[in-house]
Amino acid sequence: MTAIPRSANYLVDLIESTPVLQAEVKREPVATLKKLAKEVTKELLPPAFVSDPWIYRMVVGALGIVAVGAVLGTIVLAARAGGSAISIPDVLTALGSAAIGALAGILVPSPNAKPNP
Repeated sequence: MTAIPRSANYLVDLIESTPVLQAEVKREPVATLKKLAKEVTKELLPPAFVSDPWIYRMVVGALGIVAVGAVLGTIVLAARAGGSAISIPDVLTALGSAAIGALAGILVPSPNAKPNP
């Protein structure tokens, strides 16, 4: 199993293999590291949800199915009770709540995201 490449690993490897960069980091650490950070992140692969939209769609679909299943399960249990007081299983409530919360987290844009024109 290969490790997932991280920008910090690339940065360390780049500085270790280049004596000129080592001297530059010693002279001006902040400016040099900022410059190198921009270069290093260009070499990383994009996240899976950006490069493969089907992963994003499958996750949203699965969470939607779980949320709808929880709602329908609750309705079915209530209908079978025939008007008497019933106790909805905690697992059904937890699954529905978690799926709806996860969908909200995925579908709502990040506050740091740039608005689409």
